[in-house]
Amino acid sequence: RCGWETAMGKKLIGCPVCIEHKKYSRNALLFNLGLVCDARTKTCALEPIVKKLSGYLTTLELESGFISNEESKQKLLPIMSTLLEELNATGACTLPIDESNTINLKLIEQRRDPLIVQEYDVPVFTQCKDHFIKSQWDLTTQQILAYIDGFRHIQKISAEADVELNLVRIAVQNLLYYGVVTLVSIFQYSNVYCTTPTVQSLIDDRSIQEECLNYVTKKGQKRACLRDVFQLYCGLTPGTTVRDLCSRYSQQLQRVDERRLIQYGLMKALIRRLQKYPVKVTRDERSRPPRLYTGCHSYDEICCKTGMSYKELDERLENDPNIIVCWK
Repeated sequence: RCGWETAMGKKLIGCPVCIEHKKYSRNALLFNLGLVCDARTKTCALEPIVKKLSGYLTTLELESGFISNEESKQKLLPIMSTLLEELNATGACTLPIDESNTINLKLIEQRRDPLIVQEYDVPVFTQCKDHFIKSQWDLTTQQILAYIDGFRHIQKISAEADVELNLVRIAVQNLLYYGVVTLVSIFQYSNVYCTTPTVQSLIDDRSIQEECLNYVTKKGQKRACLRDVFQLYCGLTPGTTVRDLCSRYSQQLQRVDERRLIQYGLMKALIRRLQKYPVKVTRDERSRPPRLYTGCHSYDEICCKTGMSYKELDERLENDPNIIVCWK
């Protein structure tokens, strides 16, 4: 079992091993392989390395007495030195020990658990879809890949791909974990967005500028102008719908695809969506469905769960004096 201790500003990760056999003095061989790191180091990625390396040494000992034999034991120091150098330099190491044993180690990046994927979320590829090797993924993922276009939400992908909703959610969550996709909200021309402080990176960061302009320019058009794109983002304010933006900035949108403009802004957190949340202020059960009018469920979620359109939901809530709508 792998464990760690902190002492003198260092963190020690070890994996004690006990091999019981009558050939050893006291009928057992005890050894402990350890790594010494800075006390602030996150050791989650290192613990599997220590366990695997301890397993290699255990196998070598059981097969040839590698650790207990004084002659072969002398090889441990150069082996460990090489492993340390290569893991620090490249994060991976392949080291032949003898004709039949090779140590293969690799540091695996520890990722955060992905967000729970909802039926109203829209998956967007974070890299060019053409570079995606379809055969590397499971059958469910292969079946839904063609339907991930940055505009279809999970429920729509499920219906069009003819795949059960929960299976689609699990497949997209797996893609999200590996950073292949990210999630944005459903696009509609009635949506309202506002900029975030991150929009400043569009002015400060040259690489963001290049990526953004290539992403939002309409196909077949000359590349969009940074001034126009920045002006469009700044035109997104509370109370301004995408439809309003299109009518006010028609000149700037001649070379800019407004849907991809919004999509890129959400992916890079340059903008955020202002969502509408209905709240029932009285206990009148005639406001259906009352369980969704708590202020915790957005229009996107309610429409997906009830099958209503935004327009139908708007009309229903406007005619109900017991409901108020909060923007947040």
